[in-house]
Amino acid sequence: MDLLSILGFILGVGFILVSIMLGDAPDGGKMLIPKQLEGFFDLPSIMIVVGGTIAALMISFPLKSFAKIPKHLKIIFAPKKYNPQQYIEQIVFFAKEARINGLLALEDKLSETKDKFLKNSILLVVDSVEPEKVRTLLNKELEYLEERHAQDMAFYNKASEYSPAFGMIGTLIGLVNLLANLEDTATLTANMAVALVTTFYGTILANLIFKPIASKLKARHDEEYLCKLIISEGVQAIQDGDNPNFIQEKLTRLLPAYSLKGDLKNTGK
Repeated sequence: MDLLSILGFILGVGFILVSIMLGDAPDGGKMLIPKQLEGFFDLPSIMIVVGGTIAALMISFPLKSFAKIPKHLKIIFAPKKYNPQQYIEQIVFFAKEARINGLLALEDKLSETKDKFLKNSILLVVDSVEPEKVRTLLNKELEYLEERHAQDMAFYNKASEYSPAFGMIGTLIGLVNLLANLEDTATLTANMAVALVTTFYGTILANLIFKPIASKLKARHDEEYLCKLIISEGVQAIQDGDNPNFIQEKLTRLLPAYSLKGDLKNTGK
């Protein structure tokens, strides 16, 4: 469970609600006035911003993009843990095994491997697939991963663009109705609410929901991509017969700088 994402969302919503309710107390101090929330609830504004954003997304993306939303929420709040260092250790283990007992011996060691991509990649080597074909297949898998995740992130990035835009559309609608009915004081307040609250809704949706989701999906993508890149480079090195120590050094250099610093610190170097 990603507690940071959950805590961030709760804090974001909480601070906004408290700031809305915070008002002047009779003694000159500050107090929470829940009744002030009523001014920030406007059904026409919700219909314009939420409905308009959903409609624009329906025009822009296929149905499968909407079907992936529950999966994306799970990735954000309950992500799969990727440990690059653990993958390096596995690759080095396979490299040592292949060096001692040959490539065919790796097949017996795969029963304990849970990662499907690692297992399939090693099997390509065990089955004596040509190195060039192995390289092409693994690179294609990485390209497909990047393209698929880019489409997922684009869904939320577009939503973060659409929601403020529909907030502005709602503001224009409210202002047009306001100017058209200046003499009707009964509708003046309602039109003013639509004019202002729609922009508020659009900004909140963009900056508290859609943009953070896109950013978190990018972070999750980087974690998965790094591990698959380690597998790809490691398996090709095993097939080329490289020394296990050289493979470990080569794969370690793929890790981010902050990760390398942590590893050196833990080993006392």
